Amino acid sequence: MENGLLEASKNSFLDSVNADDYIEIERISTIYSSLLNSIKKPLKMVLLYGRPGTGKSMFLTKLYHDLKSKQPVYLYKTPIYDEKEFFNTIANDIFLKSRLIGINFTQLIKIVNNSTFEIIPLVLLDEAQLYTESLMEKIRLLSDTRKIKFVITLHKTKKEDLIAQEHFKTRIWESIELDSANESELKIYIQKKLMHSGMIETANMFNKKSIKNIFKFTNGNYRDTNKLLYTLFEIYLIYNKNSTDSIYSEYIEKKFIEMAALHSGLIDD
Repeated sequence: MENGLLEASKNSFLDSVNADDYIEIERISTIYSSLLNSIKKPLKMVLLYGRPGTGKSMFLTKLYHDLKSKQPVYLYKTPIYDEKEFFNTIANDIFLKSRLIGINFTQLIKIVNNSTFEIIPLVLLDEAQLYTESLMEKIRLLSDTRKIKFVITLHKTKKEDLIAQEHFKTRIWESIELDSANESELKIYIQKKLMHSGMIETANMFNKKSIKNIFKFTNGNYRDTNKLLYTLFEIYLIYNKNSTDSIYSEYIEKKFIEMAALHSGLIDD
């Protein structure tokens, strides 16, 4: 396999969140359609939750990309920790109050209640588990005005299911859970990522056995899969440059998958 093909294959699995990199898988597409339908309903807040690496940020990015030409939508990928900064950002972005500095929550609520929109603005908040309890309570109060609709993402952890936390029970009107891929979905995901970059020959190297070996280390987690495959092709590149032997095979060999899992930190040395 030529170095150019290996480099392109490796870059297919860069850890980035870009709407153009969204991969259509039947179950994921169904969930995304559910999210779009939820936004059309008269809901104050929609929760998108799942374990890290299940595609929550990608969903928000695609949602923003698909809706930005149709309605007012605002995506905040990085949590705004300071409350005053958060209120200023909302006032400036949604209500065009750029002259207000150091706005407090009471002032913002007044602005919100005195505003009218043909289409209710949609605010997308990623990594909402990083916001303080106090700020989340104020976000929920903003949603109670029904002048702003929120879609928030949260991590679902092993220790606790965030959907069940007391401070989300009263105002989350709809929740959508994302999960990791199963083996057949993982194969589709990997092959489509490669074909999206024109790497059809490489995509065909991922047979049922190699997918099974990859799944063993990633459990279908999309972020871990990207990490492993990026490292896998990096190893292939190094091997190709330093060896006179051809590394071409009809399938991805187990030994290279294991090396990639080790070097990407998915297994201990």
